[in-house]
Amino acid sequence: MKDALIPKPLEGPLLLIAALLLAFANFIVVLDMTVANVSVSDIAGGLAVSLSEGTYVITSYAVAEAVSVPLTGWLAMRFGTVRVFTLCMLLFGVFSALCGFADSLSMLVSGRVLQGLAGGPLMPLSQTLLMQIFPKEKKSAALGIWAMTTLVAPVLGPVVGGYICDNWGWGFIFFINIPLAIVCSLVLMNILKPYESTIFKHKVDFIGLGLLIVWVAALQIMLDEGKNYDWFGSHFIWGLFIVFLIGFACFLIWELTHSHPIVDLRVFRHRGYSISVLTLCLAFGAFNCSIVLTPLWLQNFMGYTAGWSGFTTAALGIFAVCAAPIAANLTTKYDHRILVFCGVGWLGLLTLYRSFGSTDMTQLQVTLPMLFQGAGMPFFFVPLTALALASVKPEEMASAAGLMSFVRTLAGALATSVITTAWEDHTNVLRHDFVDKLNVPDIAALQSPVLDAAVPLQMLDRALQDQAVMLATNHLFMIVALTFIFAASAIWLAPKAQQKVDASATH
Repeated sequence: MKDALIPKPLEGPLLLIAALLLAFANFIVVLDMTVANVSVSDIAGGLAVSLSEGTYVITSYAVAEAVSVPLTGWLAMRFGTVRVFTLCMLLFGVFSALCGFADSLSMLVSGRVLQGLAGGPLMPLSQTLLMQIFPKEKKSAALGIWAMTTLVAPVLGPVVGGYICDNWGWGFIFFINIPLAIVCSLVLMNILKPYESTIFKHKVDFIGLGLLIVWVAALQIMLDEGKNYDWFGSHFIWGLFIVFLIGFACFLIWELTHSHPIVDLRVFRHRGYSISVLTLCLAFGAFNCSIVLTPLWLQNFMGYTAGWSGFTTAALGIFAVCAAPIAANLTTKYDHRILVFCGVGWLGLLTLYRSFGSTDMTQLQVTLPMLFQGAGMPFFFVPLTALALASVKPEEMASAAGLMSFVRTLAGALATSVITTAWEDHTNVLRHDFVDKLNVPDIAALQSPVLDAAVPLQMLDRALQDQAVMLATNHLFMIVALTFIFAASAIWLAPKAQQKVDASATH
């Protein structure tokens, strides 16, 4: 009788339609993590704000998504998997429209926050529903579809964002979500109705959720606004720092003592898991720094359009997609730590090579190291996740996977704030050092009776700025490279995995 209640897998055209729409749903949510990366300059110019303020578009989405991911399980149990998925999908489209029509930074950031909150549950729920609708013998195909959209979307994000900004305007990077969101939500609501999960009225840890929002928001605002308020020379920044410390401490105490915490921090008692998460934070943060810094440098000081900047940055993902099946296969055969060390170490070595750039580099010289660098991405992410999940008890895997997703997203958002601040500050410091080394005879020698007196000075100013930016970019790439290398070395602190985890669990 119980088996009769379990719906049969879909077949034929219905299976194809549902699989494609679920894949598209996951695709556009992941796409929106990177589609705005190369559009920051256009958005900042269109809204008359600074570049550093323009990065709020990236960080606000990432942090909001990180906060909503831990709620996915509770929402699905309380309201039903299909109902939550279709509502979040529809809301994602509505909030995308709000972002596209934004005429101020505050309106755009608000829209991105709401978009991130709606998008967070869509990634795990799309995977869950794909597994439910496919026959048992074809579940590997379901995982393949989901994994490919997860890998391809970040690769296409900069390309799509750059092309749209160059040809239609930055608002359309959000408008393209609207028709997909409407079609996905309405069609899937009908097709997937038999797959609605049983509803349980579990209580959510609202205090834990509130504390999570408080300390994450305080930390993010502090990092975003620090340079505008002279960091700890400002009472405002000190206030945010104190709120962050108190909120984080209270969050730790509450979550570690609550019977049903919203974030199960007890999984950190496993050394393998803790070291894996540490490596993930360092490596993903470093990776995020490189993919944020590159388009900013290319667009603002190398003369690239948003489109060409996107194509150049997207080179990172080409070999990543090709190497993903190889990494998944090797994960079942070799020590995870070896693969992680090689993958993260490779990312570090190629980033170190990139730290010797010059202002006369061709696009090929910029693209080639990024192309080969991408080959290390699957060898970092897939075996590292497998090692982390193999380090916890089977009943803790769901909580451990969700916490890793949260930490990964937060690390990327924080890295974005740090790298943009460091880039601007270091550029200014280097520029001042260059100016201090100039003397009056050197400047006088630039004067020409043929040219206006201001022209040589403008040329000198431009040259100094370009060199300061290039040197600052190189210095930061070197720090990112060292972070990669440290992360690769840290993985050896983890014990060898004693249990095997299905490669599909690592996606």
